[in-house]
Amino acid sequence: MPDLLNRLGDCGRRFVPQSALPASEAYESFIARSGCVPTREHMHDGLNGLVWQRFARTKARLNALQAQAIAQAGGVGASRGPLRDALTLFDENGAVLLAPAALWQALQQRQWQRLFVELRPLWQQAQLLVIGHALLEKLISPRKPITAHVFCPPQPWPMVDNIDAVIADSLDAAHLAGKPFAPLPVLGVPGWCQENQHVSFYDDPDVFRSARRPQIS
Repeated sequence: MPDLLNRLGDCGRRFVPQSALPASEAYESFIARSGCVPTREHMHDGLNGLVWQRFARTKARLNALQAQAIAQAGGVGASRGPLRDALTLFDENGAVLLAPAALWQALQQRQWQRLFVELRPLWQQAQLLVIGHALLEKLISPRKPITAHVFCPPQPWPMVDNIDAVIADSLDAAHLAGKPFAPLPVLGVPGWCQENQHVSFYDDPDVFRSARRPQIS
């Protein structure tokens, strides 16, 4: 697997066998120090390598933030903390939505009928970019409940051409610690599955859940 990924191109990192990772060193710290990505011989790590190839700057930024947090904490520790939790969530299950503001607003408010039915023509102007390699792995065997944690870069839409750089530059530690992600059942996106051509596809409250109402004390 590492050799195959290396042959795909230069993403600024070398893929190496998992055995290259010292037992005493954290995975993210090793990547930041050595520029090498330990890679096992299975699909999960292979997809991680493909994301490195497509979004090299974004992955490098995620790695740098992880390594910095580990160093500041004096090691991995018993728990990740808010920032590392958010970084791991985005790295594994994240996506980026490039879309007109109306779509993003409907997503944030979990207005599913508006997002997918009323505003459906606007999806022709939108892109959903999958960053999370675990999310890609889930989509090999797609199921309706699969949900991405979606990030919206704070840039005007439409985006500039170099979207990888835009995403990377948007990943601010303080902002990410608040987990600024919106849940999106990805098979609801127009064109992602044939069944969602029918309005009834979205009449499933177990998947398309309404926003939580604030509790009144």
